[in-house]
Amino acid sequence: MKHYGLLGFPLKHTMSPPIHQRLFELEGVSDFDYTLKEYSPEELEGKISDVLALDGFNITIPHKVEIIKYIDELADSAKRYNSVNCVARKDGKYIGYNTDCDGFLRSLEAAGARLDGKVLQCGCGGVGRMIAIEAVRHGAELTVSVPEGFEDTVEPVKEYARANGFSDDIKVVHPGEISGKFDLLINASPVGMFPKVENCPVSEDVIKNCGFVFDVIYNPERTKLMQTAESFGIKTCGGMAMLVWQAVVAHEIWSGAKYNDSDIAKLISDMHKLMAEKE
Repeated sequence: MKHYGLLGFPLKHTMSPPIHQRLFELEGVSDFDYTLKEYSPEELEGKISDVLALDGFNITIPHKVEIIKYIDELADSAKRYNSVNCVARKDGKYIGYNTDCDGFLRSLEAAGARLDGKVLQCGCGGVGRMIAIEAVRHGAELTVSVPEGFEDTVEPVKEYARANGFSDDIKVVHPGEISGKFDLLINASPVGMFPKVENCPVSEDVIKNCGFVFDVIYNPERTKLMQTAESFGIKTCGGMAMLVWQAVVAHEIWSGAKYNDSDIAKLISDMHKLMAEKE
């Protein structure tokens, strides 16, 4: 029997158990369990032995940085962001990974979108910083839209670019200043998330000038941004794909699992249906 789980706090609305349950089933694995380790920051030190008894585990907020001091090694992805969301126990060592970036990249790939053109990103905090760095790493001509007063959220991305030999020529604008055409529009902000589903991070004129739209939000399934883009015939991808693909990468790390793209596409669709049933 293999033991896996999710560490985080709170975990009331997590979609991880049904996602990983399906991935284990697709892998043909039946002798496993996947449990929730819902520990607050104050509880973590006293409960860490319980977590480290697992064969592998995922980590969500607020423990993605704190977990680092309890593990032995960091993969390159985790070093890049100083953030761990997946741990594997291999040869007696605990190795930390960041599969959020892989989930984002695999989602784009599966949707047929590219990251090496002109990219407009809305928001640059948390997951947005990771996405912006991945855009820089993949050669994007990046414009980041942030509200007035939040310009300094882009500085860590510029610092990463300078330190690693990438271009730090990142244009920073306010939402009302966006102009031009873009190959890819990424919403990395919470604008449009349930329950404020009528909100949209950019205007229709901006959306019309974009070739593809990616929204990190997965509730609702199709945000106002995505619906507007689709009304103009623009292809879109939502955040559930990113959530599922980062879980796929965790299984690849844990056991070398392989999956068919069609099975993952159905899993993404099924998770949207399950989320709708929970509401």
